[in-house]
Amino acid sequence: MKKMKTALTLCFVALLIAATPTKTVYDFTVKDIEGKDVSLGQYKGKVLLIVNVASLCGNTPQYKDIEALYEKYQSKGLVVLGFPANNFGAQEPGDNKEIKEFCTKEYAVKFPMFSKISVKGDDMAPLYTYLTHKSENGTTEAKVTWNFQKFLIGKDGQVITSFTPRTKVTETDVVSAIEKALAN
Repeated sequence: MKKMKTALTLCFVALLIAATPTKTVYDFTVKDIEGKDVSLGQYKGKVLLIVNVASLCGNTPQYKDIEALYEKYQSKGLVVLGFPANNFGAQEPGDNKEIKEFCTKEYAVKFPMFSKISVKGDDMAPLYTYLTHKSENGTTEAKVTWNFQKFLIGKDGQVITSFTPRTKVTETDVVSAIEKALAN
């Protein structure tokens, strides 16, 4: 009987290990807004808020609050990562130079911005495949439905949750989730 319990325990542990995703956001290399490769591994130990952004969207004014959030929590370990995408209503038509200029001039964005990518469809960026598919991230299935969808990543590089495009970063549930992630 004791051998059977031990065998069952070992099987259970093996199943848990197999079910735990080994991939994290740290495994991805992306291009920054200047076109240079950036390993997301440089953010190990930080809490990340990954946002697909657009310059001509009704949600574009969220840049102001996202930048304010970044400035407030940066010293505590939060990094916001902005990924321009033109998947919804052609609301990010510019090139990387135009996007950077817009974000800097209109919203004084200082958080890291990355090269324009696709966040849905056949040409979806590998990072977004990871963020949106539970089979990849082990946590959540979260189809990107519009510009300014937000993904909260823990210090371990794992997806904690996502927030809809209309959810503002000033809302209590977003702030609470970020503060909890920073405290862990």
